[in-house]
Amino acid sequence: MSQLAENVAEIGHEKKQSFFQKFLDQVEKAGNKLPDPVTLFAIFTLMILVASSIFSLLGTTVVNPATKETIQVVNLLNGEGIRTVLTSLVGNFTGFPPLGLVLVVMLGVGLAESTGLVSTFMRTTILNAPVKIILPTILFIAVMGNAAADAAQVVLPPIAAMIFAAIGRHPIAGMAAAYATVSGAFSANLIISMLDPLLAGFTQAGANIIDPNYVANPAMNYYFMVVSTFVIIPVAMFVTTKIVEPRLGLYTGPAEVVEKVSNEEKRGLKWATVSLIAYAAIICVMTLPENAILRNQENGSLIVSPFMSAIVPIMLFGFFIPALAYGIGARVIKTDKDVADHLGKAMAGMGGYIVLAFIAAQMIAFFSKSNLGPIIAIKGAEFLRSIGFEGLPMLHGFILMAAIINLLIASASAKWALLAPVFVPMFMLLGYSPALTQAAYRIADSITNPITPMLAYFAIVLTFAKKYDKSIGMGTLISVLLPYSIAFAIFWIILFVVWYYLGLPLGPGAFIRL
Repeated sequence: MSQLAENVAEIGHEKKQSFFQKFLDQVEKAGNKLPDPVTLFAIFTLMILVASSIFSLLGTTVVNPATKETIQVVNLLNGEGIRTVLTSLVGNFTGFPPLGLVLVVMLGVGLAESTGLVSTFMRTTILNAPVKIILPTILFIAVMGNAAADAAQVVLPPIAAMIFAAIGRHPIAGMAAAYATVSGAFSANLIISMLDPLLAGFTQAGANIIDPNYVANPAMNYYFMVVSTFVIIPVAMFVTTKIVEPRLGLYTGPAEVVEKVSNEEKRGLKWATVSLIAYAAIICVMTLPENAILRNQENGSLIVSPFMSAIVPIMLFGFFIPALAYGIGARVIKTDKDVADHLGKAMAGMGGYIVLAFIAAQMIAFFSKSNLGPIIAIKGAEFLRSIGFEGLPMLHGFILMAAIINLLIASASAKWALLAPVFVPMFMLLGYSPALTQAAYRIADSITNPITPMLAYFAIVLTFAKKYDKSIGMGTLISVLLPYSIAFAIFWIILFVVWYYLGLPLGPGAFIRL
C-alpha cells in the first residue's frame, strides 16, 4: 500500500470524505490494481500488435482529408510486420526522443543536486522567501516553461519536489503541481513558443482548402494565451492546496534537511552565480544580435531557430557549469575523478526510467507504425461531423473528442496534422475563424496531458515520485493529477465560453468569426 493510500485511510477515519475524494480513492484503487508500469506498457504493446493484425484482416481504412491518401492498418504480426518489429526494436529505443532529452538534462540537474548546489540555493533564496509566493512562483515558471518545449517537463517536477520537501510540504504535491501545470498549460504563455508556428502551419493548410489566400499568424491565439496565464495559476494553486495536499496528508518519508549555510557553501554559491552570469552573457551574444549564430539564418527568428533546437544542451550547460563552479568553490570537487563520481551518482537512479523507456518506446513506435492512431483520429472526426451539432455544443464536442484522442496520441503537432484538415475548413464553412478552431484544439490538447501515460514524461514523473514513495503506483499518481485535469477543463471551457460570447479577438487580427 502506498504512503498516499495509508494517509487517505487515516484521514478517512478522522473525517468524512467528500464525494470527490471518494471518487479519487476509487481511481487510485483501480489504478493501483494495474500491473507495474513496465508490465502494463508491455501489455499495451502486445494489444497494439494484436489489434494491428485484427483490423488489418478486417480491411479497416480511412481517407486522409489533407492528402486524400487512403490509410490502412498495417499488420505487425504477418511476415513483413514481424520483420519490422524485430529489426526496429533497437532503433525505437535509441530514437525515443525523451530518452536522450532526459538523460542529457539530468546530467546537469543531477550534478547540481549531487554537489549540493540545489540545496544551498534553496536554503539561501527560495526557503527564505515568504511561503505564500513559493507555489505561485513554481506554477508561473511551469506555465512559462512550456515555451522550452519538453525540457521543462523533465527539469521542473523534481526541483519542485525538492523545494516542497525542504519547506515541510509533501514533495509529491510539488511535483504534481509542476508537472500538471507545465504539461496542461499549453494554451497559456506570455511569449510565442516554437509550438505556435508549428500549429499555425497546419491551421493554414486546413484553411487553404476553403480559402487559398488565407495566411495563418503564429500569434493568432496570443491574447487568449496571455489571459489564460494569469487565470490558470490560481486554479492550479487551489487544486494543490485544497485537494492534492489534503489528499496526500503529512509526508513522513526522507526529508530535505535544512542546515545552516557554511562559508564553503557561500563561496561555492558565489562562484556558481558568477559562472551562470558569464554563461548567460555568452548565450545572449549568440542570440540577441540580428545576425547571431543561434538565430534563424534566413529570417533572424528565434522562435524557429538553432537556439530552440539546442535548448536541451543549453539547459544542460546551464546546470552543469554552475554546478561545477559550485563544487570547486565549496571544495566538494577537488579532482576530475570527483566530477566523474558525482555524475555517476546523479545518473545511478535513472536505471528504472531507462527500462521503462525501452518498453514505452516500443509501444509508441508500434502504435505509429500500425496506423491505428490516425485512423482513430479521422474516424472520430467523421463521427463528430455526422452528429450535426452547431455553435458552442459543436465546439465543445470537438474539444471533448480531441481531448480523448490526446489520451492515445500525445503529440500536439501529430494530432493537429490529422484534425486540422477536417475541422478548420468545416468550421470555416459555418463562419468560424481558423483561430477559434485552433484555440479549441489547444484547450483539448492541454486538459488531458497530465493524465495520459502516452505522454512519455508521465513515466519520468512516476520514476521521480518513487524517490519519495517507493510503493507509489500508476493509480496513485493519476489520482493526484486527475484533479488538475478536471479543474483545467472547467477553467478552459468557462474562459472559452466567455470569450465566445463577448466576441473578443483571440490574437492580433484574429477574431472568432470570419
